[in-house]
Amino acid sequence: MNLEKVVFAFFILLALTLNFGFFYGDLENPAHHNVYEFFAAIVVNLIALVLKLGDRTHLGAVLLATSLVAVSQLVVAAVVWGVVENVTHTGMTAENTASIVSLSAGAVLANVVSVVLLVSETLMGRR
Repeated sequence: MNLEKVVFAFFILLALTLNFGFFYGDLENPAHHNVYEFFAAIVVNLIALVLKLGDRTHLGAVLLATSLVAVSQLVVAAVVWGVVENVTHTGMTAENTASIVSLSAGAVLANVVSVVLLVSETLMGRR
């Protein structure tokens, strides 16, 4: 068993599950979307991005692109969250929460594509 591949797959799957955990819940209810889970999703997605930097294959480039999309979506969501809490002082209204969660949904989709590519690469390698 290749420990490097295990760690790589672990972080890709953890990025998806943490992001989905934050995303799941009532779109407009801030109580359903934990800030610490959101922070963990950002950190794990950044780690997954760094792990994908070394792969020089075409599939590696696509995996890197999916990570860039996920991290971009999550960073924009974090900026929106920071602005509504600290700059405009409007707080987590239903509209603001929906915007943040919608951006997180884009990251979830990018994470799903990444996991599908990882699984398909694994299945193709077995044959």
